[in-house]
Amino acid sequence: MASTSETGHAKNVTNLESLITSIIALGTTYNPSRDSIKLAALQTLLDESKESLNTVNTAQAAYSNAVAARKVAFQPFSQLITRIYNSLKATETTTQVDQSVRTIVRKLQGRRASAKISEEEKKALEADGKEVNQISASQMSFDNRIENFYKLIMLLSSVPLYNPNEEELKIETLKALYSQLKEKNTEVILPIVQLSNSRIARNKILYKQNTGLVDIALDSKTYIKSVFGATSPQYKQVSRLYFKNRE
Repeated sequence: MASTSETGHAKNVTNLESLITSIIALGTTYNPSRDSIKLAALQTLLDESKESLNTVNTAQAAYSNAVAARKVAFQPFSQLITRIYNSLKATETTTQVDQSVRTIVRKLQGRRASAKISEEEKKALEADGKEVNQISASQMSFDNRIENFYKLIMLLSSVPLYNPNEEELKIETLKALYSQLKEKNTEVILPIVQLSNSRIARNKILYKQNTGLVDIALDSKTYIKSVFGATSPQYKQVSRLYFKNRE
């Protein structure tokens, strides 16, 4: 993704508006032969540029709201998983069942089955000819957590002794929560696509070679320089307007 900030995009649009104001003040002396830098074309480009920024801002807000809603839905998740595990352990399930559940719980909470070795320990083992392949324990992406939560529910469903009286720990309640969390996660996907598409459209309007805002504005400034001269007050007025392309 380009490093140009959202503020940078807005600054380009603001400077185009200032350039147009200066061109209007020049009156009929601003009379280029090239259609794309004529006043009417510049004003149309300004309108399109402003609209593209508004579309991005709207898409960004929708994305942020969806992410916030997902975060709220997942907020009590880790504590709930702990309660589920403790509820299971309080029954007479076998050690094997407890261990199977505990494995999924670790994944849901981003914890390791064993402590991560240090770089020094890793080097020492490798020096002894021992292969070290320590897999990351982090499966904390929302997709992974939802998938592992489903696995936990399926495992608990197969354990007759897991039959808690607490409503929030019952299998049917957990299934309903799973559906809710999956829905909240899915609701983030569309805003991501919309935000990406709106940025692509904005970047085309602002930065496309030869026809984008930046190139058109620079060419308009060059035309003013050609008419009035590089040291003229007319050119000095617009020369301070900076238009930055994407890096």
